[in-house]
Formats: sequence, structure tokens, C-alpha cells
Amino acid sequence: MLTTGAFALIDSVRRQGVKHIFGYPGGAILPVYDEIYQAEARGEIKHYLVRHEQGAVHAADGYARATGEVGVCVATSGPGATNLVTGIATAQMDSIPMVIITGQVPSYAIGTDAFQETDIWGITLPIVKHSYVIRRPEDIARIVAEAFHIAGTGRPGPVLVDIPKDIGQKQFEYNPEAKIDLPGYLPKAKGHLHQIAAAIALIREAKRPLLYAGGGALIAEAHPEIAELAKRFQMPVTTTLMGKGAFDENEHLSLGMLGMHGTAYANFAVQGCDLLIAVGARFDDRVTGRLDKFAPEAKVIHIDIDAAEVGKNRKPEVPIVGDVKEVLQAILEATSYEETIQTKDWLAQIDQWRSDYPLEVPAYDNVLSPQQVIYEFGKQAPNAYFTTDVGQHQMWAAQLIKTGPRKWISSAGLGTMGYGMPAAMGAKVALPNDEVICISGDASIQMNIQELGTLAQYGIKVKVIVVNNGWQGMVRQWQESFYDERYSSSNMEAGMPDFVKLAEAFGIKGVKVIEPSDLQSAVAEILAYDGPVFADFRVKRNENCYPMVPPGASNAEMVGLQTPKRSQSVAEAPAEIKVELAKALV
Repeated sequence: MLTTGAFALIDSVRRQGVKHIFGYPGGAILPVYDEIYQAEARGEIKHYLVRHEQGAVHAADGYARATGEVGVCVATSGPGATNLVTGIATAQMDSIPMVIITGQVPSYAIGTDAFQETDIWGITLPIVKHSYVIRRPEDIARIVAEAFHIAGTGRPGPVLVDIPKDIGQKQFEYNPEAKIDLPGYLPKAKGHLHQIAAAIALIREAKRPLLYAGGGALIAEAHPEIAELAKRFQMPVTTTLMGKGAFDENEHLSLGMLGMHGTAYANFAVQGCDLLIAVGARFDDRVTGRLDKFAPEAKVIHIDIDAAEVGKNRKPEVPIVGDVKEVLQAILEATSYEETIQTKDWLAQIDQWRSDYPLEVPAYDNVLSPQQVIYEFGKQAPNAYFTTDVGQHQMWAAQLIKTGPRKWISSAGLGTMGYGMPAAMGAKVALPNDEVICISGDASIQMNIQELGTLAQYGIKVKVIVVNNGWQGMVRQWQESFYDERYSSSNMEAGMPDFVKLAEAFGIKGVKVIEPSDLQSAVAEILAYDGPVFADFRVKRNENCYPMVPPGASNAEMVGLQTPKRSQSVAEAPAEIKVELAKALV
């Protein structure tokens, strides 16, 4: 079949099952966009024109997180490509499967500083799983097949495909049959049987076990196995920010999120456990606090598909490299409900911590608390997909909203402000019949607020919720706590737009809510509206997000805890953890 490289590229992408693409055109990518136009006319692919390339990459990211499929975005050369960089790094840090297609100047002009030339292959080398520059159109079918395979298997990640303009225009004899040739790429799925047996031995003898689930557990679709393991051995479960949804947060064994803004009882549990089973987690600094004081009494089982992560930050007694789901299945197959359960006292201690230090939703007479707003959306939309931006609202949402697998979509590793709304667009495009809600802040939302135009153009029915305190909230909290209240460049009041008028200027319904008495009805009306909504909730300006583990502290040394309801919590703690927790619990 005689055709062009651009046709081969789009046809190869379509053959990977792709139905939706997010992007923005430009000179070097025009041959590809001409083929996108024709593919859309044939009903093969739907393209969504964003207002900034960063919106495209975040939308592809949200699409991938919500579905588990590989997200796709397209941009031109030069500034189009460099505008993708933040989103590519976001995906790489959080292990999100994505294929990024960028236009490039003609191959004969590469290296001449041609108009809109950048070495996007070199720029993104540290932040992609793999990358290609297409040199021959005959390689396109193979490269696309390999890119999708690499992006979606093993530990997922973003893969860049850079296509020079002349390669897209060149005619050649196209063979769509693609043979993947990756002899050095062999992701390990099954864990070593000896290591699995060693893990089972530690689980059987543990009196204070804790299951610690990260994003890798969700990527592996291992939530059924985690639930079975937790119930079988009556072990509590805590999750990272990326791991939210890996275990039902309505279950009594759930401790919610651990780490810097985790629940007090999750952090106390990790400091007091005698066995920590890390499942698809990487011992991130926001989880561990001071690493040498993290889980000080615990033996560690670390299960992860990426050998580079196992033992990187904390040396485990039992390292297991393999697919989380397959490893947990092997553990379950070798154990039974007849196992001796030794966790009764441990669960009782955790229940006491849960009672003494509950998460609270403050209510004030004349002003909304940000927690109230977030909690109300979680209450009224329990089955929704939630995206967030980054800051205090993100941590409150992680604490208060209980979600299922893949229904929590948030930039974790890179902490990218401006992520939430375009990610919500991607999730809603993928799942048009599901409720998708973006929780943002007044600072974060302005990072990519131009994507209101994309919501308007395509009628993408996302509900965008701005928790508006007039600050870069987390920056202000740190300046209050650690910089003697020197609020340098964190006040967002000056220059803040009228968000309702701005939404209406884009043709989107705008809502402003100020009074606490209006909260429930306003949330109900927003959720009932058949279209995109941009809602400005004015909340208490100086509310801080607690609990909080200060930098350099252990997870037991949280600040912002209320006085416990009873003083004997330390006295009744297991002897092994009294000393470690005493100063935090008095």
C-alpha cells in the first residue's frame, strides 16, 4: 500500500485501539494533522483541540489513569514540544502509560537551528521511559507498536515518538503488520518462589503487620488481592497518595493515607508495626518522613515490578521483584483462612488511635471551611472520579474523599499545579457516563485556566470546584510554620479574576458560594447540572492542613493533632512502641 508516513503513523496508532487524541497543531506536525482530519471524517479517531499543549499531555494522563489504557497526545516542534515537558515529567514520576507524538523540523534541517527546532528527544531523555526519532517511514508501524508496548507494560511510563516533517510527507510502501523487536525488554512478572515463601513466613509470625499500598498496586489491578490478604490475616491497610483506591476506604481495616498529611492513626501504625508489606510503593520522602526513623521496629517485605525501586530507599528483609497482582496471588494460593490470627491487640490499639485522633471537618458560623466543601462533594458524589490540583485542597481531598480503584487522579510525585482540570477533561472523555469532579485551588486553577475553552468547545461535562482562600495555600502554611509568617509572593488576592464572569465568558455555567448555609443545596445543584460547571467556593482564608509531619521529623512527630480523648493511650500501647510514640501521644 503506497501512502505517506503521516498516514502510517495515524493508522498505526488507530490499530493500537486508540479512539481519542489530545493535541494542538503547528507547522512541523501538519502532515500528521491532515491525516487526523481524515481519520476523524472516517469516524476512526476523535481529536480534542486543547488551548495549550500542557493541557493535552495532562488530559492524556487523566485519560490513562481513569482507564488503565495508554493516553495519547500530539504537539508540534519547538515550543509545542517543550510545552509538554512538565506533563511528561508528571507522567514519568507517577508511572502513567502515555505515547507523546511530536513534530520535528525536516530531517535534513535537524541540527541547523531551523525555525522551531528543539532537540525534544534530548530534552526529555531523563523523564521518559523510552523515546524514538523516526528516521525512515518504513519503521513507523514497528516503532508505534513498540512505543505502546513499552508504555503500557512492566512499570508503565511515557514514551516519546518524534517525527520529522519530511518523514510524514514521504510516500512509501506501507505494511501495517508490525513485529515488536525488543530483546532487552523483558519485564519480570512472577516473583521468586523462595522469596514468596520467606514473605509468607514473616506474615505468619507477625503480631503487628501493616500493608502499605502504592500506585503500583492500582496499576497491577491488585485491589482484589489486597482486600483478600488484609481480611485473611486481619492486617490494617494504609495507602500512599498514588495508592488511594487500592483498598476500600470504607472498610474498617483501612487507615487511609499515611505520610506528611496522612491520618494520625496511619502514621502511628507505621511507626509501631513489626512487619511492613510494601506493595507497589517506593518509600517516597513524603511518605516516610525521616527515613532512618520510618517503621523502626518493622521487618520489610517489598513487592514491586521495578527492580530499581526495591531496596532503593529502605532495605527490605524480603525483596520480591514481580507483578504485584501475581505475587499476591501466589501468597494467597499458599495460605488459607485457617491461619492463626495474632493481630487482635494490634487492631485494638489502632482503634484507640483512630478514636483519639480522628480526621475532623471543622464548621464555622460565618464562613465555609475548605474541608466542608470537599467533604460535601465526596458525600454527595460517592461514585465520582475525582481529579485534583496540588496544595492544601489536594491533601484535604486525599484525607476526606473515599474513592475506588482509578477514581482518584492526582499529580503525586511531581506535584504539578494546573494538572487537575485538563486531567478531568481526559477522564471525562474516556468515561462520558461517569461523574468527573476536579477539586482545585484559586492558585492552581489559574495555571491552565485556558482549558475552559476546551470544556466549552466540546461540552465536556466536568465539574470544576475552586476551593478559594486567596492564597497559594500550602506555601502560605509553610511560610507561617517555618518562615516566621513572612508571606513572600503567596497572596493571590490582588489580580484574582471574577471566576464566575470568567466562566461565563467561555460560555460555561459559573457559580459562587459564600454562605455555609448554602453548601448542601449548591453542591446538589452543581452535580445535577447537565453540562460543565465552574464553581468558586469562598472559604476560610487561614485554615491549615493537619496533621502534618514537619520536614526532618519522623511520622510519629506530627503537628496539629488535637489533645487525645484519653491520656492512657501510651500506657496501653504495645511495649515495643511506647518509647517511639510517647512524645507524640501525650
